[in-house]
Amino acid sequence: MRHKVANVDGPVHYLDFGGAGRPLLMVHGLGGSALNWMSVGPRIATSHRALALDLAGFGQTPLHGRTATVGANTALVHEFIEKVIGESVVLVGNSMGGHIAVLEAAAHADSVHSLVLVDPAIPGPHVRRPQPLMLGAMAALSIPGLAQTLLDRRVRALGPEGLVKQTLALVCANPSRVDPQVVEAHVQLTREREHLGRQNARAFVQASRSIGLRMANPAFWSRVASVTAPTLVIHGSLDRLIPVAAARDMCRRRPDWELKILEGVGHVPMMETPNLFLDALNEWSAYRIASAAAVS
Repeated sequence: MRHKVANVDGPVHYLDFGGAGRPLLMVHGLGGSALNWMSVGPRIATSHRALALDLAGFGQTPLHGRTATVGANTALVHEFIEKVIGESVVLVGNSMGGHIAVLEAAAHADSVHSLVLVDPAIPGPHVRRPQPLMLGAMAALSIPGLAQTLLDRRVRALGPEGLVKQTLALVCANPSRVDPQVVEAHVQLTREREHLGRQNARAFVQASRSIGLRMANPAFWSRVASVTAPTLVIHGSLDRLIPVAAARDMCRRRPDWELKILEGVGHVPMMETPNLFLDALNEWSAYRIASAAAVS
C-alpha cells in the first residue's frame, strides 16, 4: 500500500494497493477516508489495479479552495478517473461514496465499466420518518457556525481514540471485528487532522448538508434509471444509518441489479467483515469476468 498525491484542481491523496488489470477505484463515505478500504484493497489488487482516494476535505485531501459537497466531490472523482487513471473503472462506493458513484455512472457511462454500491446513501424509508435525534442534528446543520462549533467541541471532548471508537460503534454491528491495525490507522489519521481546526468541521458540515438534501430529492431516481453499467449492491442487514429496506427498494426499481445482503453486518462491511465483503464481490459474475480477463 503506497500513499500518493495527484493534482486534480488541487492535491488529492490516494492509496495505491498495486495490482494490474482493469482499475478499481474505491470511494469512502461521509467522515471516512481511503483507509476505510485497508482490509480489502490488497486482496482486490490480486486481480485489479486497486486504488482508493480521499475526497476533498477528508482523509489527507485538503479542501484547497474546493468544497466538500456531493456535487463537487462527484466532479473530483470524475476528474481523477480521467486524469489519473485514464480508462474506465470498476467504481466501488460506500455510503455517500455510493451516492457519488451512482451520479458518476449516470453522467459518464464511458468512465464506469461496472458499479459496486456498498450500503449506499440513497432515498428510502429512512428519510420519510426522521427520528428526534436526527431532526436535532439537521437543525444544527442548518444554523451557520453552530455545527462547526458543536463538532469541534465533540472532537476535543472525545480525543482521537474516543472519536474513532464512537464512530465504529455507530457504523458497525460489532466493532470488535474491525482489524486493530485498521483502528489504529484511523486513530492516527484523526490525530493528524486535529491541526486542521475549523477546516476539519467545515468539510464535514458541507458534505452532511449536501448529502442530506440529495437523499431527500426524488430526482435521484432518474440518475439510478440512467445507469447502464452492471451493478452489484452489497448491504449490511444491521445497518443503522441506511436501513436494508432502502437497498431492497432500489433493487426493485432496478431488477437487473444484483443485491447481496450480509447478515449481521453494519454500514461498513469492508471494514467490519472484509472476508464476507470480498466473497460477495468475487461471487458477482461481472467481477469474476473482469478478474479472469485481468489474469489471462
